[in-house]
Amino acid sequence: MINFKEVSFRYSKNQGHVLRNISFNVKKGEFLGISGPSGSGKSTLCLMMNGIIPKTIEGEFSGEVYIDGEDIAEKEIYETSEKLGLILQNPESQLFSMTVEEELAFGPENLGIKREEIGDRISWALKLVGMERFREAFPHQLSGGEKQKIAIASLLTMKPEILVLDEPTSNLDPKSRIEIFKIVQKLNRKGMTVVVVEHETNFISSADKILILNEGEIVRYGTPKEIFREADFLKEIGIRVPEIVEFSNYLLKEGYIDDIFLSVSEALEVLNVESRKSLL
Repeated sequence: MINFKEVSFRYSKNQGHVLRNISFNVKKGEFLGISGPSGSGKSTLCLMMNGIIPKTIEGEFSGEVYIDGEDIAEKEIYETSEKLGLILQNPESQLFSMTVEEELAFGPENLGIKREEIGDRISWALKLVGMERFREAFPHQLSGGEKQKIAIASLLTMKPEILVLDEPTSNLDPKSRIEIFKIVQKLNRKGMTVVVVEHETNFISSADKILILNEGEIVRYGTPKEIFREADFLKEIGIRVPEIVEFSNYLLKEGYIDDIFLSVSEALEVLNVESRKSLL
């Protein structure tokens, strides 16, 4: 669904490259997590996925980006947006209508969808993000978490196959963060291809693959266990590692377990097995 081939970019000739030789693939229905320290090029990577870079934000671009097999260089941004929805860090930058209903109707109206189907899509999207009772609300009076849910719902009414979220929980409280990621996981389980950029790596530990950026380059790319086995390296480049992962890395180094675990439930299962082995 997403294919980057040797992609490099810099905003001007007077600046260094923000991204260098980026190559990776995201399969249909896959969940890719992207992390890296500030300034590593994560947001730039997201803006490339729907063609904002280099079509709107110009610079020196090389390489190829394909979305569902189509070269985005040959597509207009609005064409790519039918296939891929992008949520930015600040949801307010994407909300501009007087009511939530108008916000959710804007995209499908521009696609020429019939009014009756638009109404059905709005109801479906609001139910999916748990915001049905806010249909007539003024978006800018909502809380940060509610605005983010509406931003997601407004893209869902376009029925995209891919959802890309650039640090969607960076300005949210812990409760809202959990709610947003439950929504994202639900969409992924329903078959949507999902890409999530997150500084908080505990929220991408359930991804199929994780890509680590540092100074504009891919420095690690693999399964969550492959990535988090290198907790020391991640911390060294400025990435916070979940406490449960740090604990499991310690146990692995000391020889208490055979592999790391990524969640409390997995930890209980592993430790229970290991305790039974010691009894035997």
